Amino acid sequence: MATEEDNDLARLARRAAAGEPGALNELVRTIHPRVLRYARARISGGRMPTPEDVAQEICLAVVTSVGSYVDMGKPFMAFVYGIAFNKVADAHRALARDKLTPTEQVPDSADDATATPEEAILEADGSNRVRQLLDVLSDKARDIIILRVFVGLSAEETAQAVGGTAGAVRVAQHRALATLRKALEEGGSDEASLSI
Repeated sequence: MATEEDNDLARLARRAAAGEPGALNELVRTIHPRVLRYARARISGGRMPTPEDVAQEICLAVVTSVGSYVDMGKPFMAFVYGIAFNKVADAHRALARDKLTPTEQVPDSADDATATPEEAILEADGSNRVRQLLDVLSDKARDIIILRVFVGLSAEETAQAVGGTAGAVRVAQHRALATLRKALEEGGSDEASLSI
């Protein structure tokens, strides 16, 4: 069942595919925050390619393939997340081939000027623990958790993105969350603050 936002995005994709001026820019502005959130949830920081690089690759792939997009009743974001899944897999393969040890890089400016160094370290540590927890899941279960919890898709939208039914997504999500709970319990009291 498509939402009004899905319908608007599908219309925008059709306009972009038809070459309407400005539609492609608007499409990229609309999908970029979502694909960046997806990439950040799947790619750990500090290595190349960065989640921002992968999000840019995803947007570029969408731009080059929007002309071949055919509306088959699925939300346009299912098409985008299909591309995103492949680009993230490419990035993971590149990371596996990369044998370099990254050094600490001092940023030119702070991402969040209000954050103290202590807050930034705590946030990075929390992100690393979440990534470690997600690593205990299978690829498909991890994708389902990322799409449902971090990206905020419905079970139906997630099913279209991963290729399944909404019921199967709900069952897989339930099992994945149970696996994560068990991993938290086995991990000790440090991870207890990441309650699921």
